[in-house]
Amino acid sequence: MLQKYFDYLTFELNRAPLTVNAYKRDIFQFCNWLAPDASDKIDFTLITAADVRTWLASLAKEGEAPVTLRRKIISLRSLFKWMMKTGILKKSPLTNVPLPKIPKPLPDLIKNNEIEEAINKLRESEDPKAPQNYLMPLIIEMLYTLGIRRAELVGINDEDISFFKGEVKVLGKRSKQRIIPVPQSLLNKISKWQTFRDQNLIKPIDENPLFIIKGKRISPEQVYRLVKKALAESSARKKSPHALRHSFASGMLNGGAELDSVREFLGHSSIATTQIYTHISLNEIKKAYSLAHPRASVKKEPGEGS
Repeated sequence: MLQKYFDYLTFELNRAPLTVNAYKRDIFQFCNWLAPDASDKIDFTLITAADVRTWLASLAKEGEAPVTLRRKIISLRSLFKWMMKTGILKKSPLTNVPLPKIPKPLPDLIKNNEIEEAINKLRESEDPKAPQNYLMPLIIEMLYTLGIRRAELVGINDEDISFFKGEVKVLGKRSKQRIIPVPQSLLNKISKWQTFRDQNLIKPIDENPLFIIKGKRISPEQVYRLVKKALAESSARKKSPHALRHSFASGMLNGGAELDSVREFLGHSSIATTQIYTHISLNEIKKAYSLAHPRASVKKEPGEGS
């Protein structure tokens, strides 16, 4: 019966071999737990949610991570779904077994001084004969100063920038527009780039993108490569456009901005998405305290409790 299920995964659902093998390992592990004696037969119609929970609890006790337990539940869910489809089961025993929550890692940040050093270094190497080198510092500065997404940066057209109002219009997720204030110093650099671009580069005929490379609108992949190259010397684990967005949000909160204002800047539909940056700020506060306050590193005196 199990072989029929694995054939179904392979030939009907066209699952990748690695996926099928992962499902096999999880299902056989569960079967071996149910029937340690290979001669025993398993009646899948008698399996209950309690059986699955007990198995998962034993794995958790052995030190299996939540992400692994989550995958094993997904493997069993797929099997039981197929059994219901083929009439072997009337109801899945996993109906009331929730997926374990996986803690989200804090976003990667790039230190402010490292970003500033990268921008200054790039400004020194601006070369009219090398457009990519010319626009790299502006891309870094816009991502970090405005906190916009890579796709939002790519989609900016000349007409989206208001030099009079000091604003830029971006198109976010689910085609949601928002207006972001732009400091005058950055507007001056945008204007300088536009002048260079118009005098030296071929522009697309049917659109007016702010950033172009080789006569076409810059692509998200090109932005990623430029940012990674520009931040190569930073200590950040991940050197990406999104890391600059995270650094923007953290810097705003550390500087005293209200959470809802940061949410508006980032274009988050829910305040809960923005709240992750409060954890980053708290971590930085704790780090600063442990390094700077004279009592932060004082050891307990004799007789003190925990």
